[in-house]
Formats: sequence, C-alpha cells, structure tokens
Amino acid sequence: MPYLSRIRINPLRAASRTLLASPRALHAQVQGGVPTLPNESRTLWRLDADNPHRPELFVLTAGKPDWTHLVEQAGWPGADGEHYAVRDYAPLLGQLAQGREFAFRLTANPVQNTNRPDKPTERQQERLDGGTRRSFRLGHRTAASQLGWFLTRTARWGFDVPAASHLDGTRDDQDEPPRDMRISTRRRHSFGKPTRASKEDRVIMHMVTFEGKLRVTDPSLLTQRLLAGIGPSKAYGCGLLTLAPVPAKA
Repeated sequence: MPYLSRIRINPLRAASRTLLASPRALHAQVQGGVPTLPNESRTLWRLDADNPHRPELFVLTAGKPDWTHLVEQAGWPGADGEHYAVRDYAPLLGQLAQGREFAFRLTANPVQNTNRPDKPTERQQERLDGGTRRSFRLGHRTAASQLGWFLTRTARWGFDVPAASHLDGTRDDQDEPPRDMRISTRRRHSFGKPTRASKEDRVIMHMVTFEGKLRVTDPSLLTQRLLAGIGPSKAYGCGLLTLAPVPAKA
C-alpha cells in the first residue's frame, strides 16, 4: 500500500544545511525511513523549498515509513506540532477518472539522447575516442526546451495540460495556445558518485519544477506514473508527481 509523507525541515540546523545542499545525502536519509531495501521497491521524493524558512520534503513509499530519524537530525524534535504527516495514497488514486482535472507539481530532470555532444566532457570524449556507439544522455538547459520536453510526453503519462484560462482572445487560431502551467524553479546540481571501479563519476542534473493544471486522459497510465515516477534521476529528488483536486466550477 503506497503512502505519501510530508516532513518539515528546520533549515537552521547544521545537518539540515547538508541535506538541503546535497541530493545524494538526502537520498540516503530518505532510504533510512523505509524498512525495505532500495532494490525491493521504488521510493520517490521531492524537496519543496519555495519558502527557504520552511522547506518541506515529500516522499512516496510502497509501505508505511518512519521519519523519526529525520525529525531528530533535521527537524524540531522538541517542538509542538506535527513534525511529519503520513497519508494513505490509495484514496487519491481512486479519484483518477478520465476528464477530471487536478493541480499538479513535478520536479524532473529533462534530458535528451544524442550521439555527438556539442561540448563533450573529458569522460565523454574518452568514450567518443574509443569508438562508442552508445548515445549520451544530456540535460535540456533552456526553459523552452525543458517545457517542450514536458508537453511532448504528457500523452504517454496519461494526461494533458489544458489551455490557460486567461487567454485574451487575440492569438491566431493556428498558434499553439499557452498551457495552464509554468516553470517555478530551475537549478543545476553537480556532485560525485562512486563507481564500482573505485572511481567517481560526476552527476550533473538540471532540475526543473513544473506546476499547473492537468486533465486525466488515461487513469491507468497516470496511476503508473504517479507510483513509478517520471523521467531520470529519481534517486536524487526527481520524478515525484503530486496532485491536488481542483474545486468544481459553480
């Protein structure tokens, strides 16, 4: 049974500053909240730091978690109030129906595959010089290409994004109407990742947070994406799509 958790983070604590700056360190703490091994079930998470004074961590787990260790290290362990909330995810999944609209938020790592990078890194150049035929996975760097990455994939994820409700009526019918969504944050992360050969690869992510309104086109596909995540870099805080019901129009 899946559960969605929300954990409050105290940004003034030393441990919190380490976690907020390092997706790799935060991933380790997230995995510490579930009893299953990492290869037994997919855990998705996302750090929402819109308010730098009250960042929140959202985590989707296959079983019920315990976040006591995170509260003790990076929260307010002795304060009043709800330090973390864990909710059964099944009721939301049961609300998915074709045509229904939800507000959404997703932090993702939009990427593309190419056989010839414009500016290859030293490691990529070594692969090219070695005659590799495997394509390279590179991040989209501009807001326009990141938005395009998202909008061209929504059908395979089981939803579409309706046209923005504030259209002024002056656009030509042949123009693609603006969608009811936006990019709220864009940030680049770079950190080392140990390999089996006792070397360290460099992980570079262009993380983008999308938010807006979606309309369900295929409840089964959308359920799969909600539980399995969207795009690469899921271990480092990407891929968790969260929904909130949109009030019915009067």
